[in-house]
Amino acid sequence: MPLTIAELRRHAVARSLFAPTTLMDAVQRLGGFVQADPLRAPARAQDLTLRQRVRDYRAGDLERRYPALPLQEDFFINYGFVTPELRALMHPRTARRVWDKARWKLAQQVLEVVAELGEAHPADVDVRLGQGAVKNWFGGNSRLSTELLDGLHYRGHLDVVRRDSGTRCYTLAAPWPEPPDKDAAMAAMDAMADALVQKYAPLPAGSLSTLISMLYSAAWQWVDLRKPTLARAKARLRSARVDGEDWFWPAGEDPTQGWRIPSRVRLLAPFDPLVWDRRRFELLWGWAYRFEAYTPAAKRVRGHYALPLLWRDRVIGWGNLKVVDGQLQHELGFVDGRPREAAFTAALEAELAAMAGFLGLPA
Repeated sequence: MPLTIAELRRHAVARSLFAPTTLMDAVQRLGGFVQADPLRAPARAQDLTLRQRVRDYRAGDLERRYPALPLQEDFFINYGFVTPELRALMHPRTARRVWDKARWKLAQQVLEVVAELGEAHPADVDVRLGQGAVKNWFGGNSRLSTELLDGLHYRGHLDVVRRDSGTRCYTLAAPWPEPPDKDAAMAAMDAMADALVQKYAPLPAGSLSTLISMLYSAAWQWVDLRKPTLARAKARLRSARVDGEDWFWPAGEDPTQGWRIPSRVRLLAPFDPLVWDRRRFELLWGWAYRFEAYTPAAKRVRGHYALPLLWRDRVIGWGNLKVVDGQLQHELGFVDGRPREAAFTAALEAELAAMAGFLGLPA
């Protein structure tokens, strides 16, 4: 029997929404990476992602526990929290933007200040340097010290040791080994591709290609290795053609095994692994989800921070949540109408109560 979209959909839900486990095990099962986002509506994306997969998780747990966890903030295909194993694949890293000698001289001064302080807040560095504002990459103004700290962190010279009211505080990073030879670099690219597949499979061919092309953020020094990395990934993954699309997933998995999907409602983060790939989302669930936080209010279709609503193995709508006077409020929308069965109403109430508990609010 040919593979169906319904089977791929169940496979995607079952493998991503595994039974709640420890925080570090959940991160490992997500490919060693959790995407971060600063918006809190009603919680940050990393917390909304982990609450579905970590036992007794509460909003802010990752940030509170971060100094004691074997995790680091860093860029992968986007910014987030990575395991040491995944981070080691990306470094020593070169940056797309090349600094001139004058900028490197200032960067060396920043490193000296961080070394002296041991742990540095950007404001501390700014006071020592006494530098003004510069144009940042998106055209706005930022402190030169902030830009230098960000650049040194990306290049692997600094680690984020903690957050102070959301602001990154830095310490010197341990020296990285010498750059690997070409064979080792290719092996590192293959391992990063496997991490992406682990997190986002099953993947249509176009999405697999896009994800591997995005590895330039992780390792600009190997940007020319992306094409052979894609070819090697396709060769070692399992695949099938479904409704005119080639799909790929890890070789040890079987999408037809008859996954059991619980009768649960889940409100997912806009960057949840089930949601992040908009191409795959539309193929699996038949409608287009868009993140509208940066869309002008008058042009929004579903809301500022609409959370996709998963019922069993179907994303059937979305919810906008906010906290008002210490109470969780919600507005829901549905693609084809709200399910009328009592099981859905009970499951929705359970999910909203769980969300309130996650936020530290009364149910």
